[in-house]
Amino acid sequence: MLSTFSRTGLFSLFFALIGSSFVFSQAQTSDDALLHTLAAAPSPARLEADIAKLVNFGTRHTLSETTSETRGIGAARRWILSEFEAISEACGGCLEVMIIQDTVSGERRIPDPVNVASVIAIQRGTLDPNRMVAMSGDIDSRITDPMNATSESPGANDNASGMAGVLEAARILSQYEFPSSIVYMGLSGEEQGLFGGKIVAAHAREQGWDIQAVLNNDMIGNIAGINGVINNTTARVFSEGTRAVETAEEARLRRFTGGEVDSASRNLARYIDRLADQYIPNLDVMMVYRLDRFGRGGHHRPFNDAGMPAVRIMETNEHYDRQHQDLRQEDARHYGDTIEYVDFNFAAKLTALNVVTLASLALAPPFPDAVEITGAVAPSTRLSWQMADGQQAENLAGYKLYWRLTTAPQWTHSRYVGKVSEFTLENIVIDNYFFGVASVAENGAESPVVFPGPAGRF
Repeated sequence: MLSTFSRTGLFSLFFALIGSSFVFSQAQTSDDALLHTLAAAPSPARLEADIAKLVNFGTRHTLSETTSETRGIGAARRWILSEFEAISEACGGCLEVMIIQDTVSGERRIPDPVNVASVIAIQRGTLDPNRMVAMSGDIDSRITDPMNATSESPGANDNASGMAGVLEAARILSQYEFPSSIVYMGLSGEEQGLFGGKIVAAHAREQGWDIQAVLNNDMIGNIAGINGVINNTTARVFSEGTRAVETAEEARLRRFTGGEVDSASRNLARYIDRLADQYIPNLDVMMVYRLDRFGRGGHHRPFNDAGMPAVRIMETNEHYDRQHQDLRQEDARHYGDTIEYVDFNFAAKLTALNVVTLASLALAPPFPDAVEITGAVAPSTRLSWQMADGQQAENLAGYKLYWRLTTAPQWTHSRYVGKVSEFTLENIVIDNYFFGVASVAENGAESPVVFPGPAGRF
């Protein structure tokens, strides 16, 4: 097994010989090379094969049959389970593979009792195994009638593409070790009311999992929009603005200090955007300041509802004739989500975006905690935070402060301040900027920026 993390005394020796600033820049360059390697790893051919396999189950509707070996959601999830198990075997048992399930009934789209089962694989970190970052895709599919569990429902783009991306990410990242854990999730019940995500999020809270980022991939293979645009160089990342679990007191504080566009999910989106610019050729991320498409939903929402940072990654140009449609031709117009309309190179590009983001997040030290800010009616701004310690922080080099104008979408200024728990930015007035803190690893990997106070905490 290859390793991205070493506990040798190499860094200590370098620090003793030539000083920390030189070591940091050298290590950061090395890490850049790894992320570029990971960005090139996703295979369009493997994605095509996995999408075809999922399509060939005929229907993956949540209410479809579960006993057949070749048709229905039961067969699909057993195949996904076997794929995770094969990936784990190839890496020497590095994945914990499990089913997380519960019975749902009495709902508008699940009136009778149905077992909603999601397939999960956990790649445990070497230093901080309970801190987790996750990638999800949906197993289930649907056509025009959301209750039709028997007719052909290929769901090639929606969402075999996202599920195939999760499997491909697991194949790639399981070849490496990381300080914190990576979770790969195949979620069921999305089309019937986001139930798989709700069940997994509840399980995570019961188990005390510290999930600090969820990348939900829902439709990552279409480049031709119903608006006539064909574009394989952009992707959208949707993120909530204020935390769903914000209390009334936290909302009152935010009114006077800011944070409407600096939730953990929003700063996770900025993090993804920055990584795309640096590592994914010919891909521009469109950050959409909304939980999801207008009036619609996705499987990141249950994690947001549980207080976990989560975003939706997807194509920019949707084709509504190929979503939630019975298979048919009308006046030479095709309806239905079939595989010939999936662009596998584009799916590989968005999978690469996930792979690089998961790796960078998992390489980072513990994210800054208890970030606070002061500086009202003063010429300078002071930030403080709780410094991580113990085994989980063995790869911590220090912290970096970020700031930007309040109208700027992305962080524009930064300063590395070292291994301290507070710092004052002299003659930078608090009223004119938004501020945040990121942790920095010895290999140069950074956490997302954490905005001060409850509005921005991860």
